[in-house]
Amino acid sequence: MQHLVPRILQWFLNICLIILALFLAILMVKELIVFFEILFSHHKTTHEHEVFFANILIFFLYFEFITMIVKYFKEDYHFPLRYFIYIGITAMIRLVIIDHSDAKSMLLYAFVILLLIISYFIINITPLERPMKIFYKRKTKIE
Repeated sequence: MQHLVPRILQWFLNICLIILALFLAILMVKELIVFFEILFSHHKTTHEHEVFFANILIFFLYFEFITMIVKYFKEDYHFPLRYFIYIGITAMIRLVIIDHSDAKSMLLYAFVILLLIISYFIINITPLERPMKIFYKRKTKIE
């Protein structure tokens, strides 16, 4: 029973993630249709450019979520933290493009983007193993 419950829950999670990935793929196709409608529409307005860029960023959010689901299966059922940071940066850039009327909110969005980029940088320079493991490996090699 101790091994059966986690295995059943893992299968349930995997099936739900596959369904979510299929749903996101359908939404990506819908966004592509919207792209082509905006590109080939005969009456262009200045507002359409903002809608077009917002839809591009929504498309990339869907793409990133699908990529994260694929990574989940490739990384032995583990979500890498850096993918959440990618999605956060993309979402904040989408907010900057869509809602750029208030200067205070723009400054706050820029600050959040900066924090996400700094955290991504910290994740990349941090070793994958815990520092104590590295210390013990070096110590045993020296001895």
